[in-house]
Amino acid sequence: MRVVGTQVHPEMGGKAGFTVEFVGESGEVISVRLQASEDGDLNRLNAVDKAKAMLLQVATQEGDMPECSDEMTCRRSARATGDTDTMEEELDEGLEASFPASDPVSITTSAIPAGRTDAKND
Repeated sequence: MRVVGTQVHPEMGGKAGFTVEFVGESGEVISVRLQASEDGDLNRLNAVDKAKAMLLQVATQEGDMPECSDEMTCRRSARATGDTDTMEEELDEGLEASFPASDPVSITTSAIPAGRTDAKND
């Protein structure tokens, strides 16, 4: 796979971690989900390097890859299971994280109102 783009998506504004997506020239995507640590050393700038290191560890791991054996290690996403309540909750969390930008009331304009007249006395 030849990587032509990299995207970094913050989870809950980066507080929960980041998802790094490596995009290939044929449209394939490899996603790496990085959990935020208590140290707070994960950020948007170093997330790509940490994701690359994680992929390298997986690629060089010897032996068979372990299968998901229990619900905790093999959790499906809300979208995959069709759980609309969880998807709504995640949407609300995303909107809260971007609140000022997503609040229609906070939109302002710099336009000068039309119909302004200046009194000119000759």
